[in-house]
Amino acid sequence: MDSSHTDPEEEESLSDKVAMFNQKANTHKDMQGKNPFTSGLNLEKRKFSKDEYGRPVAGSLTDIRGRKAKAHILKEVVELCEIIYQEGTPCRDHPEIIAITFGDLFNIYTHINDKCVGLLLRARKQKYVDFEGECLFQRRDDNVPIYLLKPIKEIRETLNQRLKEIAKETPIS
Repeated sequence: MDSSHTDPEEEESLSDKVAMFNQKANTHKDMQGKNPFTSGLNLEKRKFSKDEYGRPVAGSLTDIRGRKAKAHILKEVVELCEIIYQEGTPCRDHPEIIAITFGDLFNIYTHINDKCVGLLLRARKQKYVDFEGECLFQRRDDNVPIYLLKPIKEIRETLNQRLKEIAKETPIS
């Protein structure tokens, strides 16, 4: 048997692998050529629209992870609002608004999740809850009331709609 003779299938698969490697290497080289930190060239600055600036490339793994994280946080905001609704009491003057003190909420919610203050800030930004001050601290702000501004049904519907939109935009992996 002649050792210089190789199987044509092996040659084909090897040449396919070499071609695939070369293609990936060329793509990487092109990307590095556009990277101002590695090329050393004085390249023209890339132009970004307002929507693109500071955001990952659409469909990239970073983009997908960000969408999944956003969905997770939305679910936690709903959970926080649910607890305020279940454990709070209606305000005397406005029975449609539910209130709970920060101390009570913190004691209840930290058994579930340790991100109580961050979620309160997120929920306030979305105008689901309101409270005085920039940030709340355990013990110091235990008596600060937190108000659930919208009916829980409306909050659920809004956030579930947003979750559906995120799910539509996010490819399944």
